[in-house]
Amino acid sequence: MKDWHYHNPATLIAGAGSLEKLPQLITPGRWLLVTSAGFTRRGLTEKIQYLLSDVQLIVHDQVTPNPELDDLEAIIQHYRSQKFQGIIAIGGGSVLDAAKVLAVALPSALQQPLTEVLRQGKKHVWQQKLPLVVIPTTSGTGAEVTPFATVWDQTQHKKYSVIGDQIFPEKVLLDPELTLGLPDQETLYTGLDAVSHALESLWNVNRSPVSSSFAIQALELAEKALPQVLNRPSDLKARTAMQNASVLAGLAISQTRTAIAHSISYPLTSHYGVPHGLACSFTLPRLIHNYVLMKPDSKEKHLLLRIKLMLEGMDLDNRLAKYVSNPQIESLKSEMFHPDRVGNYSGDMTMPLLNKIIFTI
Repeated sequence: MKDWHYHNPATLIAGAGSLEKLPQLITPGRWLLVTSAGFTRRGLTEKIQYLLSDVQLIVHDQVTPNPELDDLEAIIQHYRSQKFQGIIAIGGGSVLDAAKVLAVALPSALQQPLTEVLRQGKKHVWQQKLPLVVIPTTSGTGAEVTPFATVWDQTQHKKYSVIGDQIFPEKVLLDPELTLGLPDQETLYTGLDAVSHALESLWNVNRSPVSSSFAIQALELAEKALPQVLNRPSDLKARTAMQNASVLAGLAISQTRTAIAHSISYPLTSHYGVPHGLACSFTLPRLIHNYVLMKPDSKEKHLLLRIKLMLEGMDLDNRLAKYVSNPQIESLKSEMFHPDRVGNYSGDMTMPLLNKIIFTI
């Protein structure tokens, strides 16, 4: 194992009802609340406004799934001239990613629009940052503890990552009660995202004792909790366990980043709208099989084989077939072989092996 270090500055506050602690984290001033229209309809925006009645709160509740680059650019231009004490984000991974981008883009003096910076592939060092408090309402993306945010460009059919230490949120409220109303399909796909993060950090060239410990704990929790929340959506104990699994998996990939399963997934989402959690998990049973063959003596072997059985019972290939066909997958093979992500995979990955992994539907 090569030399390693671990760094994660996010402060986590967890427990049922912890949303009530939000006022303790917010300093006086003018704050931007970032969320989606769905959360406003469910009354969560009003709840935040009630909790923060002494704070000047500007609400932006128009974040959509898979935040679009052009949409984010419009939000940045709309709010750039306004001064904020910080940003609060409540929602799923898309809301959190959008808020993470806004937290660095709004106070930064960009020489070019964000659209041009990302499309030109320029590496940007973010010098300024608005304080960011995030409240995840799904259990899967781990966006609350990672130093990157995903932005989608439907015009170019591409996915970009905004990366840097400044992307980490400062404060995270983990209230499992907020996940109780999550629909079954979203519960499944976000849960699969957490499982994929844990697995991707294990077969990763950047793995360390710390990241591996987090990943194994995440898989041990998800093995029991994910089937439980699907069978009993109102089971708060299972929802809490799944939220913990998501955070642990996020802590793992915050250090290793993702690998081959995510490399395969991005074109499926950008071209055909396959939900991210499904796109990055349908290959996992075959990837686990290959990993166990490659590392037959690994201490996590039996856990991974149990996860494989769990995934095989979730009918992922048939779920994927509702979105995309084999010929459509064939057309994306070259895009699936992203050098950075494939390079993180600790095993050999060739095009013939890629074919075996992806062509099952």
